[in-house]
Amino acid sequence: MEHLTLLIGVVIVTALVFDFTNGFHDTANAMATTISTGALKPKTAVAMSAVLNLVGAFLSVEVAKTISGGIIDEGSGIKPEVIFAGLVGAIVWNLLTWLAGLPSSSSHALFGGLIGATLVSVGWSGIHADAIVMKVLIPAIAAPLVAGIAAAAATRLTYRLGKNRRSEDTAKGYRAGQIASGALVSLAHGTNDAQKTMGVITLALITGGVVAPNSDPPMWVIVSAAVAIALGTYLGGWRIIRTMGKGLTDIKPPQGFAAQTSSATVILASSHLGFALSTTQVCSGSIMGAGVGKKGGVVHWSTASRMVAAWGLTLPAAGLVAGAAAFLAGQGDWGVVVVAVLGIAACAAIWAASRRNAVDHTNVNEVEGDADAAVDPVTIPAPAAAPSGTSATSRATA
Repeated sequence: MEHLTLLIGVVIVTALVFDFTNGFHDTANAMATTISTGALKPKTAVAMSAVLNLVGAFLSVEVAKTISGGIIDEGSGIKPEVIFAGLVGAIVWNLLTWLAGLPSSSSHALFGGLIGATLVSVGWSGIHADAIVMKVLIPAIAAPLVAGIAAAAATRLTYRLGKNRRSEDTAKGYRAGQIASGALVSLAHGTNDAQKTMGVITLALITGGVVAPNSDPPMWVIVSAAVAIALGTYLGGWRIIRTMGKGLTDIKPPQGFAAQTSSATVILASSHLGFALSTTQVCSGSIMGAGVGKKGGVVHWSTASRMVAAWGLTLPAAGLVAGAAAFLAGQGDWGVVVVAVLGIAACAAIWAASRRNAVDHTNVNEVEGDADAAVDPVTIPAPAAAPSGTSATSRATA
């Protein structure tokens, strides 16, 4: 086996940067509903989520194996610079969707980046198309639908069971349930998403001859990926928390509990099967299902449609960026340097743009100037009947 080279070191650092962005991009998956309903204070919620993401990363390596040896062919001749290019594409797309407050899939950004970079450098021979269909595309369609249907059914059942109980008792119960289910989603997120970075780093080590093909991630890889995603989660990702907590539906504690429980069940089952699904899509599907499941509930479909459009664009957009980066990186050391400089410049520009309209834990539950208000239905209470003898004019004046 060879020792770590500078390029492999750069790939590892870049993979951990992606893992960090994945953490703050996806904090909303676990904690958006808990924060929006007031079950936990924002900073407390993200701190709890970060700790459980860290713990969850140690529970399994099945998804990591899907990344390192399932989607990309280890023996196709791909080099570490190809993986580097794929990661740059994923990071740039992650930050762009974060800036827009769109809960797109970090997982699909990573898959798109790796696939685009591999296609440019070695062609279709480097891709396991059957694995992409079975373990990425089918779960991408099925998982949010299953989670949404489950959340809608759970919401209806929750309201039915609680309709004859005192509101004070149910409020306390749902608050505790939201905290517990949010913790479970955080654990599931660490189990699924942190493994994706473990798989990428392991793939880089295999292509560089550092570890043998088909190897499990080394322990230092597991630890570093777990720490990176936990730190990113603690940062917050407040823009996407706002969208998922307030932009999709006006979610109440029973709905939040139902949505989070449904999400955790789907994510943990998929992690066990090695499906590298999008936790963002699962949690978004659950929240929309919870909105539909409540009698009289309203889902802001204009926000949902923008979000679904971002889901569809993620794979090809990240792939295009990564493909261009792979072309440059394939020109030699100077190409790798150019890709690194352009990537850093793009990230800095996105961060600077985000400062113009900052969202943090102090204003995450404020919804301002949302276009949905003009297009989505709003329930307006009917006016009370006027007393006999009251004129239309006096009613209008009131």
